[in-house]
Amino acid sequence: MSSDPLIPRKASSEAESHEADRRDLSQVTARQIFALALPALGVLAAMPLYLLLDTAVVGRLGGFELAALGAAVTIQSQVTTQLTFLSYGTTARSSRLFGAGDRRGAIAEGVQATWVAVFVGTGIALTMIIFAPWFTLWLSGNREVADAAAEWLRAAALAVPLVLIIMAGNGWLRGIQNTRLPLYFTLAGVVPGAILIPVMVNRYGLVGSAYANVIAEGITAALFLLALAKYHKGPWRPRWSIIRRQLSLGRDLIMRSLSFQVAFLSAAAVAARFGTASLAAHQVMLQLWNFITLVLDSLAIAAQTLTGAALGAGSAQLARKVGNRVIIYSMVFAGGLGLFFAALYQVIPRIFTRDEVVLEAIADPWWVMIVMIILGGVVFAIDGVLLGASDAVFLRNASILAVLLGFLPGVWISYLLDGGLTGVWLGLLAFIAIRLFAVVWRFSSMRWARAGATVS
Repeated sequence: MSSDPLIPRKASSEAESHEADRRDLSQVTARQIFALALPALGVLAAMPLYLLLDTAVVGRLGGFELAALGAAVTIQSQVTTQLTFLSYGTTARSSRLFGAGDRRGAIAEGVQATWVAVFVGTGIALTMIIFAPWFTLWLSGNREVADAAAEWLRAAALAVPLVLIIMAGNGWLRGIQNTRLPLYFTLAGVVPGAILIPVMVNRYGLVGSAYANVIAEGITAALFLLALAKYHKGPWRPRWSIIRRQLSLGRDLIMRSLSFQVAFLSAAAVAARFGTASLAAHQVMLQLWNFITLVLDSLAIAAQTLTGAALGAGSAQLARKVGNRVIIYSMVFAGGLGLFFAALYQVIPRIFTRDEVVLEAIADPWWVMIVMIILGGVVFAIDGVLLGASDAVFLRNASILAVLLGFLPGVWISYLLDGGLTGVWLGLLAFIAIRLFAVVWRFSSMRWARAGATVS
């Protein structure tokens, strides 16, 4: 429990309410888990759906504008994806304090994460504004497309600090076991942003899409800041000792995220070498897998929040109990998803394509994806537990080893032996399988709880 004299005491009624939360933790149920997971799923799904609408609206302008948008969004998303540590790292630290009975400290963690968002986000935004033409030309290889993409990227750069503030806000609110407010705040920004996309694009062209994005992110970020102002009662100045620890945790999570990018970018590159049909089939399956990971990630967020709180309460046994229950629920849920995709194996692919050659390319790797879904139910849940314990170094190492020892050898062997798209997805399965063995061993060893005990 934090003894920071800068954080004032709260009313006894709030303390009593929090004590009730801690007692309920030992009786964690499916209802409690899904009460955290479902709003988190809404937050995770909102932006991909928004981007689909954005793409559809810009696509009406023509192929040139769509290509420019694709180049610009790819650069922006690659940057912001690597900075999700502001959500996951803040949740880990905040939930620990919350479980220890220090709700004020848990919220104060959000203040420091918000400072990180402002500093890092401003630096990235300036970099994007200055170097946008070089970035977009490198990616697109076409000067005209690059110039249009650079204009979009420079306008959208203003949203980068806002996106990171939103990530920090998600982190501390998840840490105090509130996933509903982030959903409300996200919808409050996404809905008007979605309405503005056609209006702004019609008036300003491609760059209007970026303006709508900035407005949407600005509304959501403002709501997170208002919530922080309402709940935080201590000082607002940066505390560099806490910021350094947040950045240290973030370094490991960024390296873990980069290993995922290597795996999936390599998969797309090899799939393309097997022909247009294989690449199209891979794109369909990859979009489905991305949706599935959003669903399983929502359960992992619940696992992270509850595990961090249990460790904060000082009980490794309680943390293991919470972990076991979340893993079981996630396995059941993943099994249900696997059965759903198995039963509709002839229906779902036809929603995305009617090309018989592409459908034939999907047929065999489809069953590999189903195995990945089932294994992923365990992997994602334990990932959440380990993130809740701030065991980021192990997760980083396990992910990198899974890429180096599982995915890359598997996928390139498939290429050399002409294994087709099935071989590519077997490489991804090897990536998941190695991670499965690693996280199951780690969870069983309880070393994650000891590692978590050293985090302050």
